[in-house]
Amino acid sequence: AECGRCFAHFDIISGKCDEEIGELETDVCCLNPKYGHQGEDGLCVYCGPPTWSPWSPWSQCNTLCREGVRTRSRKCQGFSQSECTNYKHTLEMEPCNGTCCTIHGGWSGWSRWSDCSASCISDVILSNRVCDSPAPKYGGKYCDGPSSQTSQCDSVCPVHGFWTGWSAWSECSSSCIPEGQVPFRAKQRSCSNPAPSSNPPGQPCIGKPTHQEKCQKMTPCAVNGHWGEWSAFSSCSVTCGAGLELSVRHCDNPAPKHNGHPCPGERQRTRVCFTNVHCPVDGVWSEWSQWGKCTYPRGKRVINCKDIVGQQDRDRRCDHLSFNGSICSGEMSNDRLCYDVHNCDVMGNWDGWEPWSLCNPTCGKSKRTRKRHCEPDFSNYSKSKRGQKVDTFFGEMLLDCADHKDGDSESQPCLNVPPCS
Repeated sequence: AECGRCFAHFDIISGKCDEEIGELETDVCCLNPKYGHQGEDGLCVYCGPPTWSPWSPWSQCNTLCREGVRTRSRKCQGFSQSECTNYKHTLEMEPCNGTCCTIHGGWSGWSRWSDCSASCISDVILSNRVCDSPAPKYGGKYCDGPSSQTSQCDSVCPVHGFWTGWSAWSECSSSCIPEGQVPFRAKQRSCSNPAPSSNPPGQPCIGKPTHQEKCQKMTPCAVNGHWGEWSAFSSCSVTCGAGLELSVRHCDNPAPKHNGHPCPGERQRTRVCFTNVHCPVDGVWSEWSQWGKCTYPRGKRVINCKDIVGQQDRDRRCDHLSFNGSICSGEMSNDRLCYDVHNCDVMGNWDGWEPWSLCNPTCGKSKRTRKRHCEPDFSNYSKSKRGQKVDTFFGEMLLDCADHKDGDSESQPCLNVPPCS
């Protein structure tokens, strides 16, 4: 069997897959009809029964100016695309008009003058100042030089120690606040102003040579995240087809704080699991059949071309139902009241035009057509029977609106149609 990328979700509108499971055999992937797989052309292929995508929006007009054409498309999604009703009808085209015809720009008139940007012309001079006042504050550097001076005495006396001035504050011990720690800064002084004499002995300085304080207005240090352990793998995410088992880990060892880096890598990991069970395939309604003949509901009474109500039926199939899937919801058949007017002579009156057809073909020399609408006159038929409204006249009638002086149809070419490749 062929292998390829398998996806747990297929978007019927865009035709794209997501929620990748991994590399699987195509048959195994498509045990679940809601899945999709990558085809040989790189496009996603639906595992479910054939289904038309919605018509795309109409494209932009293929001309910027004047008449051109625009198109819309659809695609039959599924494992057997030829089973879509009228499966070759994938493109429609209609005329359009481009609205971006060239218009040359031109200047508007000048606005009024603005106010002047200043009321006069001025010049400036700068005065310089000398840093000789005030005294240093808040950690500023002390002035150079001693705070006192001494001279030699004739008598020999003890010289007691005296502190120098405090030094400037040191840098903080950290540029941010580490977890569980407090940053600080310090300043120093020396008992040398003067130092205590040794003979005769002088008294030492009173106090400590160092002073510390906490650093203020600092932010906490960033803490980078680290992964915890992987969890055990979960049970399989599905009960049929192929799925995934999941293992996770958390970025909490520690968790990132204060703008720290998140944990690198993936938070979860997966591995493919197999159930070896085919998923249910729900039924999908086929198109309604054509309406059957309009006949008298009881017996073989002839109602053709008569004011006698008949009945006709149509039905549809619930296709692709398998593996205990859900049956289609809704009715399998329905009926309606009708008059049988097949091959009946019916007079009519001209009543405007029917809508234009789409451009055909969708490349090369293309045109569209429309017909005058001949409204049949059913005034000799009852509009209701047994309290029920009857407005269906079934069959190919011989409708006579007489010849119109301007003809009963017209056509026009579709312009700027792309060439056939």
